Amino acid sequence: MVDCVFCGLPPEATIMEDNYFRVIYDRNPVSKGHSLIISKRHMRNIFEASAEEMAAMGELLKQVKGKLDDEYHPDGYNIMVNIEAVAGQSVFHMHLHVIPRYLGDNDVLKRIQ
Repeated sequence: MVDCVFCGLPPEATIMEDNYFRVIYDRNPVSKGHSLIISKRHMRNIFEASAEEMAAMGELLKQVKGKLDDEYHPDGYNIMVNIEAVAGQSVFHMHLHVIPRYLGDNDVLKRIQ
C-alpha cells in the first residue's frame, strides 16, 4: 500500500528478517531496544495472519529476544499487539511490539497501558 508507513520502510531500517516478517527498532521507543516485528505482507492486524505466518512470527520473536538479550540485557519483556484504534493501534499494518523491561522502569508501564 502506497500510504502505509510500514510498507514503505527503507531496507536499511531492517535489523532482522525472515520470509514473512522484518524487524526494526521502534522510532519512538518506550525502552532501550524496543523493537517491532512487522509483516511483509500488508495486513491490518494479527488476526489476518495465516497459521504459517503465526509460526514464523513465533520463531522470529525468539531470535529477536536473543538479540536484545545480547545487546541490552533486559530484566523482562512486554510482548504486545494493539488491534484497532480503541486499543491503541495507530499504524494499521500488523506489527508486534517487543519491549525490553528493566528494573526500576515502572513509569514505562504507564506509557503502554
